[in-house]
Amino acid sequence: MKLIPEIQSAHGEIQTLRRTIHANPELRYEETQTSDLVAKTLSNWGIEVHRGIGKTGVVGVLKRGNGTRSVGLRADMDALPILELNTFDHRSRNAGKMHACGHDGHTAMLLGAARYLSTRGDFDGTIVFIFQPAEEGGAGAKAMIDDGLFTRFPVDAVFGIHNWPGLGAGHFGVAAGPFMASSNEFRIEVKGVGAHAALPHYGHDPVFTAVQIANGLQGIITRNKKPVDTAVLSITQIHAGDAVNVVPNEAWLAGTVRTFTTQTLDMIESRMHKIVENIAEAYDCSVKLTFRRNYPPTVNSVEETKFATMVMREIVGDENVNDSFEPTMTAEDFSFMLEAKPGCYAFLGNGDGDHRELGHGEGPCMLHNASYDFNDELLPVGSTYWVRLAQRFLARE
Repeated sequence: MKLIPEIQSAHGEIQTLRRTIHANPELRYEETQTSDLVAKTLSNWGIEVHRGIGKTGVVGVLKRGNGTRSVGLRADMDALPILELNTFDHRSRNAGKMHACGHDGHTAMLLGAARYLSTRGDFDGTIVFIFQPAEEGGAGAKAMIDDGLFTRFPVDAVFGIHNWPGLGAGHFGVAAGPFMASSNEFRIEVKGVGAHAALPHYGHDPVFTAVQIANGLQGIITRNKKPVDTAVLSITQIHAGDAVNVVPNEAWLAGTVRTFTTQTLDMIESRMHKIVENIAEAYDCSVKLTFRRNYPPTVNSVEETKFATMVMREIVGDENVNDSFEPTMTAEDFSFMLEAKPGCYAFLGNGDGDHRELGHGEGPCMLHNASYDFNDELLPVGSTYWVRLAQRFLARE
């Protein structure tokens, strides 16, 4: 690996920042202490700081020379509502809150890059350090954009990275085009007429109707969607009734839809309405379908992905970069930034969990797991990537 020596030398300082953030996790839009730490740290390094963008978001701006090009580098700051099982020294001090997705590491890696760049004038242009709140279900990226992120701090492209357990530590995974899925959820409320379970013909059974709806919806995936268009429709909840000998008046079911394109999502939502309404009518029930679109697909632009891949290979070598990484059906609100600007989102391998210190909880070191911990060996890798990415981008013709 070709890591920047000064960044390697500062590993202890950046690790301390990471572990401080890990020990003090804050949920979406509550990242006041984390934002304070980020803002103070950037300011101490002489970086221009702007706060309150997307409620608790922080933006650092660093400009050198007369260059007109600008690049955005993004890290997320929020934690999850999870009770941490780890007992090592930097475990969560806030019960029921945990950095179980590595956002503490993402923030620290970007801070490590900012530290180095603040003392080096070897770039010409503007670097915008974006510390985003509320990635975990709060659409913090959209909140920052709605607050004028890219109008106040215009960038030519924006980049993001996320640690990825199971991928070798320090390896990169990336692909042009759809990289992560859209995230959407639905709730279907079925109203019928209750009856004695021994005399169901006196009522209109919402439970039976809900079951037929659940079966019918899967036909969208197998018979309406093109086989080459990836999509998932999962019903994850069905609720009805209180007694075994009573047909209830109401039932409801809910779940999620994931797609890689908005066109496929449009088709699925349209077909859902038709199937739900017609099945309910067939069984003399009324129905209400609520469909909520949360995050759009994360789609990497081709040129920026080629460029980012080149930088990755420069740092870790060709053999440690997979530029055809299999897209995942999980979602990410960096998608909003990629709708607004060209850019690239990539994965940085977190390893298999062997890095965890004595006192880690039982269970795998996977994302959103109570035994997870970010691999601190990635800090200089991620910081070096951010530095080289910004330098190379601003130097492009």
